[in-house]
Amino acid sequence: MNRVKAVNKYGQSIWLDYIHRRMLENGELERLIKADGIRGVTSNPSIFEKAIGGGDAYDGMLTALVTREPNLAMADVFERLAVADIRQAADILRPVYDRTEGSDGYVSMEVSPHLAHDRDGTVVRVRHLWRLIDRPNLMIKVPATREGVSAFETLTAEGININVTLMFSLAHYDAVADAYMAGLERCPDPTRVASVASFFVSRVDTAVDRELDAIGTPEALALRGKIAVSNAKLAYRRFREIFYGAPFVELRHRGARVQRLLWGSTGTKNPAYPDTYYVRELIGPDTVNTVPPATLAAFRDHGEAAATLDQGLEGAIDVQHRLAALGIGLYTITGRLQDEGVKAFADSYDKLLATLDEKCRRLVQRNHSVMG
Repeated sequence: MNRVKAVNKYGQSIWLDYIHRRMLENGELERLIKADGIRGVTSNPSIFEKAIGGGDAYDGMLTALVTREPNLAMADVFERLAVADIRQAADILRPVYDRTEGSDGYVSMEVSPHLAHDRDGTVVRVRHLWRLIDRPNLMIKVPATREGVSAFETLTAEGININVTLMFSLAHYDAVADAYMAGLERCPDPTRVASVASFFVSRVDTAVDRELDAIGTPEALALRGKIAVSNAKLAYRRFREIFYGAPFVELRHRGARVQRLLWGSTGTKNPAYPDTYYVRELIGPDTVNTVPPATLAAFRDHGEAAATLDQGLEGAIDVQHRLAALGIGLYTITGRLQDEGVKAFADSYDKLLATLDEKCRRLVQRNHSVMG
């Protein structure tokens, strides 16, 4: 069996952390769904910036837009492009959505990262995108900031599918899980709501390894590359306690779905670690792993599918204790990582708009040259 597809046997769905118009038009996404068992797609400003700026796949639509509406703001230009891609991807994934009865087949689109600390602005923008895209298998990404979590609760109550992103700690996760249940309690029909909680992985190791290297003792160096996985395993334990325990009983009786944990940032950033590390170590029921194309290709080539997520829990707890004994505060690090993540996404969004503006100017000049 295909190595990627084999992961599905253990209750985990693999989503692709990438989108490009060409893969939607040339059948590549359909091939990945069939061959690898891909069950969803996620996007972000950085992915769109590379897709739009790295070729001519969007030039035709861009030329038509700037010709027809020359004063259109770049944010609106991006929205037109992104909405077209998200709709098409959602339609391609619709059979997966129907086959899994709404468990999978989702496409995630980011709300503007500049709204990360604007609760009301987030709610308004998400409602707009939800109505505009008009696909039941859409998920809109909202960051797990304090304001984002509050918006998430409101949007869940309204029956809108949300991918809560930029979670790095158990504190982040607890706030998101509580908001999900509070939103569902106010939702007239919780059976139609789906959500994932995106818990970021590799960035934790990158940040913690830097501090371990600075300490440099054998005890510190022995923990390199172990904190992110142990952190994720403890989050999964909390997920099981909440959604298969007393807190979710009443909502389960009303037909509500669990909010699956999604492992994000699972491309290996340190070349010293195996390229499939953050997929291999986090396979288990009720989870999603959203992988970039390079990680997908690596796992297809030499990945190992096995139930690993609920293994080694005592070891994960021990690793956390050993980290604390070194005086490294994981809570402080994960809080900083969320702040940095919000800024990085905002910077990527601004770079995307700048790339769009430059490309639109070139296309207008080219069009004038041809017309002249």
